[in-house]
Amino acid sequence: MASGHTPQRPLPDAKPTPRSREPRGTELGARWDSRGPRPTVKVHEVGEPREEAQAQCSSVVDGNFEEVPRETAIQFKPPLYRQRYQFVKNLVDQHEPKKVADLGCGDTSLLRLLKVNPCIELLVGVDINEDKLRWRGDSLAPFMGDFLKPRDLNLTIILYHGSVVERDSRLLGFDLITCIELIEHLDSGDLARFPEVVFGYLSPSMIVISTPNSEFNPLFPSVTLRDSDHKFEWTRMEFQTWALYVANRYDYSVEFTGVGEPPAGAENVGYCTQIGIFQKNGGRATEACVSEQHDQHVYKAVFTTSYPSLQQERFFKLVLVNEVSQQVESLRVSHLPRRKEQDGEQGDKPKDIGGSKAPVPCFGPVFTEVEKAKIENSPKPFCVGDKFFVPLQRLLAYPRLNRLCANEEMMRSVIADSIPLSSDGSAVVTDLCNYFDEQFEF
Repeated sequence: MASGHTPQRPLPDAKPTPRSREPRGTELGARWDSRGPRPTVKVHEVGEPREEAQAQCSSVVDGNFEEVPRETAIQFKPPLYRQRYQFVKNLVDQHEPKKVADLGCGDTSLLRLLKVNPCIELLVGVDINEDKLRWRGDSLAPFMGDFLKPRDLNLTIILYHGSVVERDSRLLGFDLITCIELIEHLDSGDLARFPEVVFGYLSPSMIVISTPNSEFNPLFPSVTLRDSDHKFEWTRMEFQTWALYVANRYDYSVEFTGVGEPPAGAENVGYCTQIGIFQKNGGRATEACVSEQHDQHVYKAVFTTSYPSLQQERFFKLVLVNEVSQQVESLRVSHLPRRKEQDGEQGDKPKDIGGSKAPVPCFGPVFTEVEKAKIENSPKPFCVGDKFFVPLQRLLAYPRLNRLCANEEMMRSVIADSIPLSSDGSAVVTDLCNYFDEQFEF
């Protein structure tokens, strides 16, 4: 997988530890079993955000509470939550989904990591905690740098308040849905509805589900469940039994892996976090199938933002005009020494400017041999009197401008009202010399 971890196939011989439970059919993952409520404690995963960790841990021992050390003996580097998020990011880098939703997005940390990915055009977070969504929403808004250097593609980010077991048609047709450390917070009723909604109704191309591996828990001191809100934690066999059943029912394939390597000598317990990667058989749902679904808007949108991009006319023009101006200025400055040499304007102090073979050093992109050849074979800049002309064909030979503009006509139509052009519109025109040349002794 993209994460660098070797995918694990189902482990039919995996045996539950004394702290785990066997799958119980339709009751798999229920909060209670025949022994009554299970005691829960909070595990401090070292390095997690403050809101994800508590100052002290407690465990139930014969009805009494005892203090547990603030930090466990096991430390993950990077912290476990970062490994989970990086796993998803690597998967996004590999598959390049355009529409991504994170169910149970919490403090939106994963969304903030994914929003910089250039392939994503719609990023959605869903969580039951409306206050947290409102509090963290502003961290997803574009910054000044996003306006100075717009994305290639549009990006819209939306945060919805609602339950992951409710159907909302605005999440139909997604390429990827992530459920990171989510399912263990669902009670038995919601856990039963979860596959019906996510796999059956939303039916995205890919689903990533992570959940604690309870076989790892004995490595922590005095731990039964890792969080007081967890309704259950599964062994590898329990998770894989559930995942294979769901995948088979809703026509998905699934592979298993994880993050959080166990310490030396305990490799048999597997990863601390187990992960299932579900892929829809036959690829994504067709647009026709999505459009047949009736609109169901049960979620409440609490935050929406859009990022500037080159698909938006005003930002495209701003970027193109800026790139053309910079390239023209670079060519003009490099032409000055040759012009001075031709005019015999060396000044009182002799300067070895080397003519055309030694232009003024400038820092810019490094071109490949093919790109250099394309530039050299394009029409050359030229002077007429005190005016400097740069043919548009020359500008289009430079990779950055060629990426922005497909042809000369397109470039001319965009920059015509912002940059002076020759009478026939085939070249950019600027003064050969200006005040700053003398200041910097060009």
